[in-house]
Amino acid sequence: MKIQVSNTNEPVWRNITIKSDLPPKLKKLDELSKNLWWVWNSEGKSLFHDLDRELWRATGENPVMMLQKITTDRLNEILKDDVMMERINTVYAHFKEYVKQPMRTDVPSVSYFSMEYGLCNALKIYSGGLGILAGDYIKEASDRRYPMTAVGFLYRYGYFTQTLSMDGTQIANYEAQNFNQLPIEPVLDESGKQMILEVPYPGRVIYANIWRVNVGRMKLYLMDTDIDLNSEWDRPITHQLYGGDWENRIKQEYMLGIGGVLMLKKLGIKNQLYHCNEGHAALLNLQRLVDYVQDDGLNFQEALEIVRATSLYTCHTPVPAGHDYFDEGLFGKYMGEFPAKLGISWQDLMNMGRENPDTNERFSMSVFALNTTQESNGVSWLHGQVSRKMFAGIWKGYAPEESHVGYVTNGVHMPTWAASEWKEYYSRVLGDDYIEHQEDEKTWAPILKVPDQEIWDMRMRLKNKFINFVKRDFSENWLKNQGDPSRILSIVDKINPNALLIGFARRFATYKRAYLLFSDLDRLSKIVNNEKYPVQFIYAGKAHPADGAGKDLIKRIVEISKMPQFLGKIIFLENYDMTVSKRLITGVDIWLNTPTRPLEASGTSGEKAEMNGLLNFSVLDGWWYEGYREGAGWALTAQRTYTDQAQQDKLDAATIYSMLEHEIIPLYFAKNSRGYSPEWIQYIKRSIATIAPHFTMSRMLEDYITRFYAPEAARSAKLRASNYALAKDIVAWKNNVVEHWDAVHALDVELSDSLKNASNNGEAVEATIKLDTAGLGKDLGIELVVYREEDGETKFHETIPFKVIKQEGDVVTYHMKNHIKDSGVFRYGFRVYPWNKNLPHRQDFAYMKWI
Repeated sequence: MKIQVSNTNEPVWRNITIKSDLPPKLKKLDELSKNLWWVWNSEGKSLFHDLDRELWRATGENPVMMLQKITTDRLNEILKDDVMMERINTVYAHFKEYVKQPMRTDVPSVSYFSMEYGLCNALKIYSGGLGILAGDYIKEASDRRYPMTAVGFLYRYGYFTQTLSMDGTQIANYEAQNFNQLPIEPVLDESGKQMILEVPYPGRVIYANIWRVNVGRMKLYLMDTDIDLNSEWDRPITHQLYGGDWENRIKQEYMLGIGGVLMLKKLGIKNQLYHCNEGHAALLNLQRLVDYVQDDGLNFQEALEIVRATSLYTCHTPVPAGHDYFDEGLFGKYMGEFPAKLGISWQDLMNMGRENPDTNERFSMSVFALNTTQESNGVSWLHGQVSRKMFAGIWKGYAPEESHVGYVTNGVHMPTWAASEWKEYYSRVLGDDYIEHQEDEKTWAPILKVPDQEIWDMRMRLKNKFINFVKRDFSENWLKNQGDPSRILSIVDKINPNALLIGFARRFATYKRAYLLFSDLDRLSKIVNNEKYPVQFIYAGKAHPADGAGKDLIKRIVEISKMPQFLGKIIFLENYDMTVSKRLITGVDIWLNTPTRPLEASGTSGEKAEMNGLLNFSVLDGWWYEGYREGAGWALTAQRTYTDQAQQDKLDAATIYSMLEHEIIPLYFAKNSRGYSPEWIQYIKRSIATIAPHFTMSRMLEDYITRFYAPEAARSAKLRASNYALAKDIVAWKNNVVEHWDAVHALDVELSDSLKNASNNGEAVEATIKLDTAGLGKDLGIELVVYREEDGETKFHETIPFKVIKQEGDVVTYHMKNHIKDSGVFRYGFRVYPWNKNLPHRQDFAYMKWI
């Protein structure tokens, strides 16, 4: 036998995480780290920061990881530091006082479903604005003691980390999260083991670990399929946010909606209402329908009445292409068993997701959401109008202006996004309880009277803090990725606190039009190279990995930033995340936004800027359409001058250059002997006092309660009472209408001359219609529908209802006499519709007949 020099097999590695065993007196820190209360309470965040500043930065501001890595020597130092120990005890006492407050009982409880949540930088389960909005929402629910439970995913890789190559190409890096180092906790079963959810998929069961994120008083429950119980085919369901092909997407949305409802049942959580944040979670209502049919003995239509009455769908997308559609074959592969569970046909189920039933359209998650929720809303006033038009085809015969689709303009969680320096200042100027009344403009009035110097000093303090952040956190990456050290050091040296800093940071989709500023490089060069009036632009943002145009745009901006005339004047910050965002929206002077009208559903970064003394310069789109006040920011008109987008882009770019050159830059540099522009400070004061209060998450949550949650809870309680008696009555009534609908017809229509003639000199219009109601009697209404011809378009103008004046058996006579509002060229028609006082709105039962 020959003796070999070496003989070994492949290593077998196993993972174990060794956690620091905190001394008993420091156990409070562990509890604090596992509740995200510290994210928006400055005393908590600064406490962790001061325990070990370098380690805090090195761990990405993750207190759980920091406590695992902190040295024994440092722990001993803390124990001996009486001041620090007292501080730990004080912060912990404030935290315990906060969480012990009971949740409110005067408002309905809500289960909130979202594909992503942006809560803190350490927990990578978000990609952008939708997730940040959801995270802010549940933080506010915690602050307001609102009884809400949130449902989502714990992603193994989450969204990508962005780096840029030397030529500016975006590189997407997916880094696995170590769940043992995150501010989360496993949900345990009765035996003390992690609770596992069983979700029946066609032909198999897919398992998910259940995790809990403590968000102040709120609980966010996350599902995780990356476990050994699942096949290699199913484990990746929760690997990436918006990752994989369409089959993985439907598996994700199945798990989020159907699995999410099953998880709440397993946890014993029963809330009154269900809020679907975007269409990704729409299948939650499919499982709820099954539960009512199988557990409560309701038929499908009765179950649908209850599910609709207890559901809300929020749409964040202003274009049809942004919604999820599934081919019938793929949808059937996963949903084929549900019709039998519901007692309906496959075609019935498909039609619930089609704008035009009985066609070959793909299944739309948004259409399904609209068909299974009583209420739906856009995320700004303008987006509400856009959504009404986008969804008009679902309720044919009704103009978008008649739609029940509402809106709640997005807000932001002030305690999270206002700099700690501003929060301290607001407490001093507005009163310690200002946060309790943050949505009231009267609360903010004192800011108008504070000394200008204080506002300027605050802005310069935060500006320098931002510049130091850029020099500290980005120089190393730039040196590593961008080559030439002398050029990098030149960029860092050129960041000028005396310059007007203009920030642009958001997702790099083409409709955001980040390219506008670069349409005339000569003109831009003159702006940024004016030594008397220095101006610098700071860019940040990620493009979706599959968005070639977005990635090309980032590459182009990086290329321009390296040109000699723009070096250090145009700066691109890599890996836009919550940390970079917070620095930007507190540290620059102007927040620039240039979306294509009307494609900005809402946007919230500009709202965050408002509360930090930044001024917005934006297209009148999304939230800024409502927020803009003259003398408190700047706006490009909401009106399109050209139908050709390229021409509109040229005009908007020229307008931006002109406003910068002639209004904004001169105003900023009209400085007095103290070094600031008094009028610029007035802009800041007016911005904070008159705009910021209206775009807080506090106001947004209150809007959802008053516009949707409270009315739905009241109505659904009536439908549920006495073993669903009213729900069953409504279904019986609807069935009766459907049975007789085709037989309804007009027997006679009498029109006044003022309606017959081609011209009308302002006389009242009058009509009498005799209708055979086919046994439906006064359950039918008639109205005159008027459209106006205007600028080559036909637009909805008004409706005028008829009154019943006679009934003889099934024949009912209706009469109308009124004036058509205004003058102009009109079209009109008469429509018959079913009427029942117990319906929430007309689109709830959108039967209609024109006569």
